[in-house]
Formats: sequence, structure tokens, C-alpha cells
Amino acid sequence: MQWVGLRPRIPGRGLSTFCSKWSSVHVLMLVVLGVGPSASARHHMQLMVKPSRNTDVLRAMHFSAGIPVSTVLTGMFVCGLLRTPNIDRLAEEGVKLTQHLAAAPVCTPSRSSFLTGRHSFRSGMEADDGYRVLQWNGGSGGLPANETTFARILQQQGYATGLIGKWHQGVNCESRTDHCHHPLNHGFDYFYGMPFTLVNDCRPGGSPELDAVTRARLRLYTQMAALGVLTVAVGKTCGLISVSWKVVLGAASLVFLFFVTWYASFGFVRRWNCILMRNHDVTEQPMVLETTAGRMLHEAVSYIERNKHRPFLLFVSLLHVHVPLATTKHFLGKSQHGLYGDNVEEMDWLVGEILKAVEVNGLKNTTFTYFTSDHGGHLEARDEHGQLGGWNGIFRGGKGMGGWEGGIRVPGIFRWPGVLPAGRVMHEPTSLMDVFPTVVQLGGGDVPQDRVIDGRSLVPLLRGTAEHSAHEFLFHYCGKYLHAARWHEKDSGRLWKVHYMTPWFHPEGAGACYDRRLCPCSGDGVTQHSPPLLFDLSRDPSEARPLSPSSEPRYHTVVARVGEAVKQHRRTLSPVPPQFSLSNIIWKPWLQPCCGTFPLCACRQDGDPSET
Repeated sequence: MQWVGLRPRIPGRGLSTFCSKWSSVHVLMLVVLGVGPSASARHHMQLMVKPSRNTDVLRAMHFSAGIPVSTVLTGMFVCGLLRTPNIDRLAEEGVKLTQHLAAAPVCTPSRSSFLTGRHSFRSGMEADDGYRVLQWNGGSGGLPANETTFARILQQQGYATGLIGKWHQGVNCESRTDHCHHPLNHGFDYFYGMPFTLVNDCRPGGSPELDAVTRARLRLYTQMAALGVLTVAVGKTCGLISVSWKVVLGAASLVFLFFVTWYASFGFVRRWNCILMRNHDVTEQPMVLETTAGRMLHEAVSYIERNKHRPFLLFVSLLHVHVPLATTKHFLGKSQHGLYGDNVEEMDWLVGEILKAVEVNGLKNTTFTYFTSDHGGHLEARDEHGQLGGWNGIFRGGKGMGGWEGGIRVPGIFRWPGVLPAGRVMHEPTSLMDVFPTVVQLGGGDVPQDRVIDGRSLVPLLRGTAEHSAHEFLFHYCGKYLHAARWHEKDSGRLWKVHYMTPWFHPEGAGACYDRRLCPCSGDGVTQHSPPLLFDLSRDPSEARPLSPSSEPRYHTVVARVGEAVKQHRRTLSPVPPQFSLSNIIWKPWLQPCCGTFPLCACRQDGDPSET
């Protein structure tokens, strides 16, 4: 979810109020831009066009990658079961976007698009095949230094810029301390949080999640090789095989070397990936899940208090709601929806505490707040007890599916008391990429002119000076593959969606790829449609009834018009170095962030050495 604020702030609305309009929230981004109490700052808020340098901007973003927050889920499965009064209040006091769309269906590329206002493939933050998100803190891939984030532009405008929480855009390039992809190299002047993302491996004793298939294969290969060497050794001892002991020992050494090579990374996922950093320093390795949420809340509140008298941007990216659903004892067993519900309700409390800090410091009426998610719910996230909470309501598909609405339709809430009308609901197609030009405009900066910017400022739409979204067409990618495109025919009000590729569901008709962790973007796991599938989302938001020439007289006209738009869009593409290549993805010990002496990396909060 995202919460963006410019010191007008957005009260929230949760499950009970979103049930009729929203599907899922898998990642919570909270962005708050704060406008200071000075007269000039107040004037700027009213105009929202050319903020002066002394405009206070508080930006707090909260992501919760992978599993939707039920607060914005649709339908009776969860509606009414989860208590989210703080998010409810955000929506009630703000503007709600019902067709808000992520630029990618998984976290790393979606976040890079959000930060830069550009499709992630323009910066190499997408995959042809294989890995679709960054896998290691010790990898060399990440958001390139030549990309411009909204934080960098606001920093140049005199704002303090802080990021609290999840990053997942890379850390290093060539050495353990170069921090080329680090938040402080992308416009943030303060960072506290997790440079990676939550995975099951972060919980002691948790089932392997990170590259689990590869890990299982490597373990199997090692066992088979070891068994082979052992068989030869027994045969040699019994005189059944004529081979020298030197050959046996050499083979055993090779097997041991193979084991050490892969186990040095996969055997210590929690220690290498599940860490906390403050600015450039590792403060906890491995991190303690039970205390992380409280520490991030303390950091967010402290940041607001430290910067309340100056322009600031705070991006809060909480780790809720994401497997392994780490929840403090105070919230365990309190919801009516199991551990997932407990985690959602704790997240709502955290959001409420951050909003309270804004209010206590006298910033409520001068804070612009934005709340959203980075992709749809993770339907394949399951354990032995069943699904872990992800559900996308009436929308088809989920996390990892770049074309279906369930993978990319996310909540969007904007609040700015006295500037944006409370309770307004807008049905115009908008994108997470739109936040970049919106925030840049509100912060008094200029959108870069030396590159393609896919986002469009939402200021006219939010203020009511524009009736329609600036997007006539939006293009939906899965990795580097265009899966779908939508056309908002403004004159007729029709919203057309054309699918060129869709994933195979398993089992057939199940609505997800339960035979794997995520549906694939290409290869044997997808169907290429020729002619493409056509839906009218204005009448069929569930994408349940594909149109045909016999059922829709304008079928060929619509498909042709969208096809022409796709051709024009593809003319804007250019090759860039791939950040998700195997050479960038794999773990490199010399790039691994470490507190202490590598490989003996271990510390508690604030860097105190410890036995862990």
C-alpha cells in the first residue's frame, strides 16, 4: 500500500468501507508529503502547482509485498472480519481511486517503477525469463545510479528525505561498501530498514522460500554425488573396484567443494538477507522479526518529530502483510481471520500510530498522504494449513500475473484536508507511476526531460480541474513481455482491455498456478492469443466474458486501435543493461553487507556484537 502525503493527509478506510469497490492489497506503500506551517507553505498547498523551497513535505510509504491487505479486499470472504479503523479513516477523509494500477505484478520491478515514474524494463529492472525479483543482498543487480527517483528531485528542492522499511532495489555493485544501489545513493538522506524483503527463511526454522526449487536440486545432486563416492569407496575397500584411493579422495573433495560452494549462500539465507541497516551500517544481522515492526514505528515517529519544522519527505515501507506474517504477541489471536488477520490488524495499528504522530506534531492539515499497494494478492502463498490470506475479490488472477486485474489492481487513497474533497471516489485509470510526476510537481521540482516518463501527474484529476485521467492507454507487462493493454475510450466511457498472453492456471480453472510459486511470464506456462482476448472492463471488471466479433460489433476496430497504440509504445523502447541477469543475481561474498568480520557477521540492534 502507499500513503503519500504533502501535509494534507488522508484518513483511511478499511475492509468494511472498501468491500464494494476494492479487491486486494498485497503491499502497503504509505507516502506522506508535508507542507510546513509557514504562510508560504500554506499558500503552496492551496495552489498545489509550484511549491516553494520552504514547503514541508512528509512522505511515508508503506509496502507490504506479496499478500493483499484485507482492508481493501472485496467480497464477503473477508469483509467485516478484519478491523482496520485507521485505514478506514484514511479513505473516508480522502479521494479513493478504484482503478489504480501497479506497473508490475511483483515487488522489485513495481517499486522501481513507482520510484522513477518509468516502466521497470526501461532501467533493466525486469527479467526476460527466470528471476523476476532481486534474490540477494550480496548480488550486484539493482536500481541503476543514472535513474532519477522522486526522492532525489525533492532532495534537490531542499526537502529532508527519509525511507523507513523495505527497499529491495539492490545494495552494492563491485565492493561490500560501494552502496551504488543503496537508498542514500538514490535521493534519500536517511534510511532505516531492510535492504532486502521478507521471506520464510527470515524466520528461524521456517520452510525454505528463496529459490527453493534450485536449492532442492542442489541438495539432491550433492546427495547423489556423495552416495556415488561412498559406493566407490566401499567397492574399493571390498576389492570389488580397481581404482586408486587418490581418485576416490579427489572425487570426495570435489563433492565437498560443490557442497560448500552452494551451501555458503543457500545455507545461510537468514544471515545474509534478513538484516537491518541504518544508513550505511548494518545494525542487526540476522534481524529479529518479533521486534522489527516496533523499531520501524519508532524510527518513523522520530523522523517526523526531528523534521517537523522543515520540508520533508518520509517513505514508510512496512514489512506487513507478507509471509512469514511476523506478528507481535499483542495482536496474535485477536482477529477473526487467523494469523493473516492478526498481521493485517497490527499493520492498521502501525498506520494509525504514524498518522497520530503527524497529528500530535500539528501537521495534519498540512500533510498530503497517499496509500496504496505494489501488486495484487499472492494466491499461491500456502502452507500445510491452506492459503495464507491473499485474495483479490472479484478480480481474476493475482501476484505475478501482469495482465489479469488481480495481479495489478491496487488501492489508491489520497488525502489533503482542505484541498482534496473528502469522500470523492474516482473511476479513472491511474498508475503507481503517476506518483512520481505528482510528487515532483507538489514538491516544486521538474520532471526529467532526458528520458521517457510513463507516469502522468494526478494533480488536475485530484483537484477536479480535469475530468479524465491523462492516460488513454496503459500497458501491462509480465517481466519484459507485454501481456495486456487497456484503452480508456473517454468519449464513450468504455474501458477496453486486450490480452495478448495469459498464464496457464493449474489445476485448470483454479485461478492461479498452484503447481508453482508464481505463474510464469513466458514459455510453456502461457498461452499466446491470436487474435487477442478482448474485455470491456466497464461492464465486466472480473474479465469473465471475453468478447468476440459476434458479441461486440466494434471488436476488430478496438483490437486494431489498441494494436496501433502498442506499436507506438514499442517505438519508445531501447535496450539497457539487464539488472536481473544471472551474473547480477547470484550471491557474491565480496558484496555481502556485514557487521563484524566476514563471514562472521553477527550483531544486535545498533551494531553491538553478539552471539546469534
